[in-house]
Amino acid sequence: MSTVLTNFETWKHFLAERVGQAKKMGLSEDTISNLAFEIGSFLDEKVDPKNEQERVLKDIWDVGDEEERKTIARLMVKLVK
Repeated sequence: MSTVLTNFETWKHFLAERVGQAKKMGLSEDTISNLAFEIGSFLDEKVDPKNEQERVLKDIWDVGDEEERKTIARLMVKLVK
C-alpha cells in the first residue's frame, strides 16, 4: 500500500481500479462512497501523507466534520471515474 501512496497519480489509478471492481460486484454508489469514507478514515489515522496532494487532502479531512468528510470521499470516487 505504501508504494501506491507515494505518487498521487498511482493512488488515483489504484482507487479507480478498486471502484471499477466494486461496480462489477454490483455495489451501489452509496456503498462505494461509504467504503471510500472508511478508507479515508483509516488513512487519516494510520498513514502519513507521502506527497503534497495527500497532505492537502489530510489537512482538509482533518478540519472537516463527518458530513464534509463523506463529501470528500464521494468527490474522490467521482474524481477517479
